[in-house]
Amino acid sequence: MYMHDIVIILVMTFPMFLFSIYPGIRASEYLEKKYNIGESKKRAVMVGVTFVFALVLSTLLYYI
Repeated sequence: MYMHDIVIILVMTFPMFLFSIYPGIRASEYLEKKYNIGESKKRAVMVGVTFVFALVLSTLLYYI
């Protein structure tokens, strides 16, 4: 994998945030209900899931 591929994938990650915000919100709400996590953990989960999901989407879009 070349540096150019990594840069393109990271650039494509930003538009994918539009499609990955909803799964991040749903995952954080699920964890809040099931495990009774606090607000700070809920926000961290939301941001983490959103970023990972956007990265996966942009990687799949680039290679498929």
